[in-house]
Amino acid sequence: MRIGISTLSTAEQNIWSAGITQNALFLAKLLRSIPFVCDVVLLDVGSEDNLGPQVNLGWFGTRMLKLPDAADQVDVIIEMAGAIDTQWLDLQRARGKKVVWHCVGQPYAGLVEGTLFRETGFFLRTERHDAIWLLPKDEVFIPMLRTLHRCEVEVVPYIWDPIFLQQRIDEVGKLGLHFGYRSRAEVADSSVGWNLAIFEPNISPIKSGLISMLVVDAVCRKEPDAVQQLQVLNTLHLVDHPTLLFLANSLDVVRQHKTIFTGRHDIAGFVSHHRVDAIVAHQWQNDQNYAYLDALYGGYPLIHNSPWLKHAGYYYPDFEIQQGAAQLRNAMTSHDENLDGYAERSAHYLESVALTCEPNVMVYAELLRNLCADKPEWLES
Repeated sequence: MRIGISTLSTAEQNIWSAGITQNALFLAKLLRSIPFVCDVVLLDVGSEDNLGPQVNLGWFGTRMLKLPDAADQVDVIIEMAGAIDTQWLDLQRARGKKVVWHCVGQPYAGLVEGTLFRETGFFLRTERHDAIWLLPKDEVFIPMLRTLHRCEVEVVPYIWDPIFLQQRIDEVGKLGLHFGYRSRAEVADSSVGWNLAIFEPNISPIKSGLISMLVVDAVCRKEPDAVQQLQVLNTLHLVDHPTLLFLANSLDVVRQHKTIFTGRHDIAGFVSHHRVDAIVAHQWQNDQNYAYLDALYGGYPLIHNSPWLKHAGYYYPDFEIQQGAAQLRNAMTSHDENLDGYAERSAHYLESVALTCEPNVMVYAELLRNLCADKPEWLES
């Protein structure tokens, strides 16, 4: 079997600008380990001939092709990190190729936000795919997708690898910076407040930093000295927005001149440079995020509301801000005493999403077998 996965190359591309590109590369690596998969290529629908200087395609066992060059080199087409030309896709289906949409973004938000807030948008038309693969975080939307697209919708494993994070850790290390949590006694006067960061992208309600800001502020109201600084990333496009200004100016953590609103940065470079002590996060029906795994990999206290990560980090449910504040205080007072247990719980999750994790490989293999049951010649090792 030969598989193609769509990608989107852009000028001056950075692997940290979109998690979906990382996901496509991780998938290529995993699929290449299945015995009956003899080749995996990236079907690039972008403008460049590479995915940026950080990407070594050889490590992932793949190469990049433009659509005109790929027609006779793939049996299964996975539309994932770039929208494929409809006429080309229709032609391939007419030739007997199988087409899967691997949906990694939250499908309901994509549908609703595109309908309500944009004049134009991209929508996958009916009968475009033979199947849809969905991440566990979005399982609740299976009935919606089955109704819209009139094909089978299956849940696939969430996968991740630290290769890009470790690569970035090595880069900042050469600059004399350190990624990885260090005990407060090691790096600072214990009487000094914590440096906190919020990494939510703030381009959709499903991943916004507003609730995280309230969690931090709830701590500051009771213990003003507990927080030394709060960095709110991905907010430069909002700093003049009247609603954000009103919210920010109502918070003690802002009134005390402890908050910095800044732009987009990769997690390893930012926390290393700014010596961040902990990361505060919030999501809404989008509980699997690479940033959370990056934080756990570095041993940083992650205060979050992801049910999927309930047994790692410092979990608070839903929008329970006071419980989030209590967990932040818990991290401040007890994290240094429980580093081994914290690392052990984090490792359990990191191992479960590994590309080499046998259950993950087996699920993808079984889905491909079912998809191509009428093409037994593709399933020969």
